[in-house]
Amino acid sequence: QVQVVESGGGLVQPGGSLRLSCAASAIFFDRYTMRWYRQAPGKQRELVASISSGGGTNYADPVKGRFTISRDNAKKTVYLQMNSLRPEDTALYYCNMEGIWGQGTQVTVST
Repeated sequence: QVQVVESGGGLVQPGGSLRLSCAASAIFFDRYTMRWYRQAPGKQRELVASISSGGGTNYADPVKGRFTISRDNAKKTVYLQMNSLRPEDTALYYCNMEGIWGQGTQVTVST
């Protein structure tokens, strides 16, 4: 069964950093576009960043210059490096692999 599992969330102070990981079980992981989404309480889920099979990346405007998505095909893992975190980044962060969702990992930015 193909699945993705997120990890790396936690509580961090404003201005801090976290790195999220998403491990996939797909055989042909390197062929898939991988995406990170987030959903804050009372808000719709939004796309944060994506990385194509060729390594091309895209970011939502609120995170440009602060977040970096990357992938390690040998480890079948995608990462989201989050720097200069803000309280408004607080959300449940989800990994998506071509329609397959993980359970999410909570990121809380607070003093």
